[in-house]
Amino acid sequence: QVQLVESGGGLVQPGGSLRLSCAASPSRSIFSITAMAWFRQAPGKQRELVASITRLGSTDYSDSVKGRFTVSKNRAGTTMYLQMNDLKPEDTAVYYCNRLSHGDSWGQGTQVTVSS
Repeated sequence: QVQLVESGGGLVQPGGSLRLSCAASPSRSIFSITAMAWFRQAPGKQRELVASITRLGSTDYSDSVKGRFTVSKNRAGTTMYLQMNDLKPEDTAVYYCNRLSHGDSWGQGTQVTVSS
């Protein structure tokens, strides 16, 4: 079955940058009328919405990442990205991509660890 696959996570120092990618496997468009989004979940915390982007390119961000993160997608709608700059320890979490109006299915996510 087609599933969303997150990649690009890793260990980075505070103030550093990472770019996450989200794509379907097998490859296909992941956008429809419903917007796509990035979520994250830190240990002991609820999963939270980080950023979203619509099929037409409209974006929205949580207050905690606004000004530091940028969500984008390629023209074909096959890949969604999350450019993360000025990373902080509190950004440490597993990052997931999904529909903004998500169901109960989630991929494995990609781990982002911000530590000195």
